[in-house]
Amino acid sequence: MNLRRNTLIAFVVLLALLPQLPVPEFWITQGNYIGLYTLVAIGLVLLTGVAGLTSFGQAAFVGLGAYTAAYLTLSHGVSPWLTVWIGLAFTGSVALVLGWVTLRMSGHYLPLATIAWGLSLYYLLGNIQALGKYDGLLGIPALNFFGIDLNTGRSFFYLLWAVVVLAAIAITHLLDSRTGRALRAVKGGTTMAEAMGVNTYRIKVTAFVLAALLASVSGWLFAHFQRTVNPSPFGLNMGIEYLFMAVIGGVGHVWGGLVGAGVVQILKDQLQVLLPKLLGGSGNYEVIVFGVLLIVVLQYARDGIWAFVEARLPHVQRKNDWAAAPALTERARPSHGSVVLDVKQVRKEFGGLVAVNDVSFQVRAGEIMGLIGPNGAGKSTTFNLVTGVLPATRGEVRLLGERIEGLASREIARRGVSRTFQHVKMIAGMTVLENVALGAHLRGTRGVASAMLRTDRAEERQLLKEAEKQLRRIGMAEQMHELAGNLALGPQRLMEIARALCADPMLLLLDEPAAGLRLKEKQGLADVLRQLRGEGLSILLVEHDMDLVMGLVDRIVVMEFGTKLIEGTPEEVQASPAVRAAYLGTEH
Repeated sequence: MNLRRNTLIAFVVLLALLPQLPVPEFWITQGNYIGLYTLVAIGLVLLTGVAGLTSFGQAAFVGLGAYTAAYLTLSHGVSPWLTVWIGLAFTGSVALVLGWVTLRMSGHYLPLATIAWGLSLYYLLGNIQALGKYDGLLGIPALNFFGIDLNTGRSFFYLLWAVVVLAAIAITHLLDSRTGRALRAVKGGTTMAEAMGVNTYRIKVTAFVLAALLASVSGWLFAHFQRTVNPSPFGLNMGIEYLFMAVIGGVGHVWGGLVGAGVVQILKDQLQVLLPKLLGGSGNYEVIVFGVLLIVVLQYARDGIWAFVEARLPHVQRKNDWAAAPALTERARPSHGSVVLDVKQVRKEFGGLVAVNDVSFQVRAGEIMGLIGPNGAGKSTTFNLVTGVLPATRGEVRLLGERIEGLASREIARRGVSRTFQHVKMIAGMTVLENVALGAHLRGTRGVASAMLRTDRAEERQLLKEAEKQLRRIGMAEQMHELAGNLALGPQRLMEIARALCADPMLLLLDEPAAGLRLKEKQGLADVLRQLRGEGLSILLVEHDMDLVMGLVDRIVVMEFGTKLIEGTPEEVQASPAVRAAYLGTEH
């Protein structure tokens, strides 16, 4: 049993013993508030730290959970054990609507939108007569758990912290899954994730709704702990404070939510007492201190407090439990020599600039085609047109006869097209194995609930087995447990190729795969590509290393200024005066 698991067990035992110890009631109450805030902070870890979406409005979702519980219990006598589910359904519905509207925004518009709806919900709660307006609702009954009234801080402590620990474990499980890899992939942008088949908009909405549901559970618990609700704890100030907790604790770490909630709550309480004594007057001086603290954290410890703890814990290498897993089903390959990709008169205009000018070519099954040309010739733009990253101005792109030029990247990936990028796109904080497994996203089906409940393990073992297989194919099996961000450029490019192969494509597009590779790595890459060609895979290759291209490809398309200059065998291209003129500026 590893140290991390021992630490978790010790923490749970401490929580179980704490209410039985002669601890002052004040600290039990503080512990309860820390637990309530931790639930919201964990949601922000998922939303902001993992998915990269900043929200200042989580307090409003806490309010929805709290008011749903209070109103239904007081006005209609509904059991609290039912109101929690009604609150989750109501909050989830509101989150879906808000997510549908706001998550299409980017940059600073998204945080501003969360402020707007956070304020709107706060004032809505304060102006509804049935909810007691700004006075709120009083006399909410205590929870009764199998005949035990949870009407004291010590009795309530057990239920609250059981929910917190279960939530933390569930989110930790989620992040270690197919869905978790997809969530991490959207933080750095959507292009790579979509190319791997991830529906990035849906995955963002998933993170948004999950964070809202955790906040709703916190609100339900808050209502029955406080026994009264009013709009004050659900305003924008509290929304900002929740974000403080997540950032200070470690917005990229689940257990950082707990640390941040504890630090902020204890500091806030202690500073409210100490600062007026030190400064000789009353006032909200703790707000100033928190502002300074946040600036210091953002400047010197952006990963938060938990990152320091994590760095001092021994690294636990993922246990290889997938060796006996059955292999994933592979797609049928087209017959050798049949047309896989047919590009017809494709054109791409950016305003008045023609980046790709009516280019046509075909790629056949079991063939490696090179796409070469000087810098700025339009090669990468052509790649982006084929893979759906850019829409074509006109022309056709057909895959096995089906037009795909109007489809999203993920739909083209689903049909069997996989790619690498000119500039490596990866998730630096995930291991090489996990990065490569992302390529198999479309080959799995298990979602959020099965990941949280750990019922996805059989499929997960299949995905990881496939990832290891592709890493062995390119000679990187020994590095599969390394963090991807620790690799040099050459191995990162090889990792991208393994990730693309993990998708089981029928057409593989490689954008400058040899850039940054050493001679032996290039030779190994060439051997792998020849092997793939022998297996019937079609490969379209953009590369500046002419020695590699000429010794590897079957046919070459040469582009210049967005126009197709010539197409032919390596020998025909090398002998062409037009090609020499394009590269050397002379026909002699």
